[in-house]
Amino acid sequence: MPGVFAKVGQTISSFLLNESQMCGIVGIVKNSEGHIDPDLVERMNSAIVHRGPDDEGFYLNRNVGLGMRRLSIIDVATGRQPIHSEDKSKWIVFNGEIYNYQELRADLEKRGDKFYTSSDTEVVVRLFDRYGPDCLQHLRGMFAFAIWDERNDELFIARDRVGKKPLLYSHRPNGDLIFGSEFKALLEHPSISREVDEVAIDAYLSYMCVPAPLTAFKQIRKLEPGHWLKWKNGRIETQRYWLPDFSKKIKISETEAIEEATRLLREATRLRMISEVPLGAFLSGGVDSSTVVALMAEESSTPVKTFSIGFEEQDFSELKYARLVAEHVGAEHHEFIVRPDALEVLPTLVEHYGEPYADSSAIPTYYVAKETRKHVTVALNGDGGDESFAGYERYAAMLAAEAYRRLPRLVKKPFVEWPVSMIPSSEIDRSYIRSVKRFLQAAHLEKHDRYSRWVSVFHGEEKQRLLTKEFSSRVISANAAGFLEYWFDRANGSGLLDAALLVDQMTYLPNDLLVKVDIASMANSLEARSPFLDHNVIEFAASLPEELKLRRLKPKSLLKKLAAGLVPREVVYRRKMGFGVPISDWFREELSDYIRELLLSKRVLERGMIRGEALKGYVDEHIAGQRDHGFRLWTLLMLELWFRRFID
Repeated sequence: MPGVFAKVGQTISSFLLNESQMCGIVGIVKNSEGHIDPDLVERMNSAIVHRGPDDEGFYLNRNVGLGMRRLSIIDVATGRQPIHSEDKSKWIVFNGEIYNYQELRADLEKRGDKFYTSSDTEVVVRLFDRYGPDCLQHLRGMFAFAIWDERNDELFIARDRVGKKPLLYSHRPNGDLIFGSEFKALLEHPSISREVDEVAIDAYLSYMCVPAPLTAFKQIRKLEPGHWLKWKNGRIETQRYWLPDFSKKIKISETEAIEEATRLLREATRLRMISEVPLGAFLSGGVDSSTVVALMAEESSTPVKTFSIGFEEQDFSELKYARLVAEHVGAEHHEFIVRPDALEVLPTLVEHYGEPYADSSAIPTYYVAKETRKHVTVALNGDGGDESFAGYERYAAMLAAEAYRRLPRLVKKPFVEWPVSMIPSSEIDRSYIRSVKRFLQAAHLEKHDRYSRWVSVFHGEEKQRLLTKEFSSRVISANAAGFLEYWFDRANGSGLLDAALLVDQMTYLPNDLLVKVDIASMANSLEARSPFLDHNVIEFAASLPEELKLRRLKPKSLLKKLAAGLVPREVVYRRKMGFGVPISDWFREELSDYIRELLLSKRVLERGMIRGEALKGYVDEHIAGQRDHGFRLWTLLMLELWFRRFID
């Protein structure tokens, strides 16, 4: 123990040697008797070494232990975390980047603050010293951090507005609080059991991910985006500090809106290009990443390094469009092809995600991050454009369903529903037929149930067929659609499109997309930055009239016009492909034996959750080409692999 304390002392005393912002953080604050075990804090910190392979730092003081791992990005030459306030009464461990920290620092210096590092981390602790929790209103960036206040014996932890950076915690019955950036860190703590939260599993089967604040572990929770948490005397308090407001609309022409959106995105991109290490961009070939790359090229004096990933199956590959953009802006372009043997990475993904996660695009995201890291340490991306500027076809479907509901039954049944019902279901058709059937099955439902049906892998009736009676009885109070209903209800005062955008910003974006990118990038020690997730961009988009974002039921109308001025129109005006993976083809061909062997194993049935006959039906129908159950099988596969790694 003395050796570890000596190491900690050495770490804290050598601030002027090195510094970094991107990292992972861990911590323990004890309400019970006894001192912090420094070896335990070190083990928790070592569990997330991939998030920051460059260095580590610790703060230990009686009942408090904080740790962090560093990935050097900005101000590599000075300082090291943890960092303290001027009077050394507050200590911070920080994960993220504050893009306006220089402006904030200048303002603090005018007020008399003197800094001993050049880092954004010190700016955060100084702001907290002055403003307390209100310091969060000043920050522009992505972050998760913890500040220990020695004078008041309080711990303050916070997460950025949209949830770019993860933060998990466990509040123990004795009042202790344990937190960290990833599950592996918390599971190092001996008091945290691996008891499964079955309500979370029920939600996972709907959405392919576990929605916050739940996790798959009963004793671990996620701090939700836009929230802070305060611990004192064994009690915790949480509070939301940010929420986009869709009700306050501005009067603006389309031309003016395009100009202002371009200005904000250019500024957000420029801020995210600040780096002392090599920097590049993910380029999918879609509108959002293409827009970011074009803006980067305008701001850069050297060719932008771009990285794209594709598939041999052309229906899933956007490499053609990525090349067009790269050539148009003069980028230094790199490509990588993902093949079925890429599933060899599944154990690695299961390990890093830490709970069931079934967005199959995690595979190409992991590989593009891995390839990108060979060339750069920071990569910009287009995440967040769809959720602010109405990029998904389901937004148009929501509005169309409202109109369809108003049609007389005498028109709908004989002229629409009956003819469509006669078309046989088959994976063979990749046309609009399946989309039309899905639309009609949900169009009559209330908006939150309708939306849930469209975004769910297994909806209510399907779960009844899939799950055993015993498991169903244990999760009878679960209401997966309730996660969406809550936000639809909070969206009062805005239209249906804006309500759907708010729902996705509060659920799909932080629970699925941002988790995917954070874990896949940090597993490869790569920092991902997202100009579209700048809160100024999000708030501006929220203030726009709905008809500018979705004109004549055409998704992303405004943003496409903006992008058409930056990249070839061929890239902009085409049907959205998304970052899909040909798992349906793989499961029917190269991986058919694998999926049978794993999902139809005795081990799966012994868990008592899934009905064997239902599971066999999904596998047989899919491999025979009778139905497309690719996403369902993938969801069940990732659940089983998680059980084998973390529970068995």
